[in-house]
Amino acid sequence: MKNLTRLAAAAGIVVAAMVPAHADTNISELESGLAALLDQEYAALSSAGARRAVRMLDGADGEGGGLRYDVEWLASLERAEGGEEWRCLTEAIYFEARGETIEGQFAVAEVILNRVDLPEYPDSVCGVVREGVESAGACQFSYFCDGRAEVMTNATIRARIGRIARLMLDGAPRALTHGATHFHTTAISPRWARSFPRTARIGSHLFYRQPTRLSSN
Repeated sequence: MKNLTRLAAAAGIVVAAMVPAHADTNISELESGLAALLDQEYAALSSAGARRAVRMLDGADGEGGGLRYDVEWLASLERAEGGEEWRCLTEAIYFEARGETIEGQFAVAEVILNRVDLPEYPDSVCGVVREGVESAGACQFSYFCDGRAEVMTNATIRARIGRIARLMLDGAPRALTHGATHFHTTAISPRWARSFPRTARIGSHLFYRQPTRLSSN
């Protein structure tokens, strides 16, 4: 039931409305059906036209006064600050995408937050970016295990990315990667990329969504 509730929340569906109180409901069948529905919804957003439509509805392209993927707009915002979760997200975006476009930096934040929302990953930003640190060669985010200190030396980029992290943690729309949980640069080709649906290409990064897996409780 836990998986059904979290999947339904992601789709904006109230579980109680799906499960009649008097019915002998097969939860596994409901979970499978909902997972298939989510896969269909994500697939429908894969075209460039659909992506722009979502961004316009959210005001993400500057036409609605909302989120803008724009250097000048970000610079106009107050300097961001926050606790450990904000620091972890800022650091991850900085080291994974500081050389990317603004959209590319937002996209990496989307992946991290998408993982936080899924039951198979840690339920915090810091947990997600540090996953695998204790196991040799198992780091999910390579910057954390490259043997170098995580020092953000470019103050301008650090401040900009801090604002991006603050916006995303405060609930900015995730309209760029369509539920992506993984990404890699175009310079490599990891084995998992052969079986994961690709959802977007932004700058030098390719984004993918891990196929839905449901486990019994």
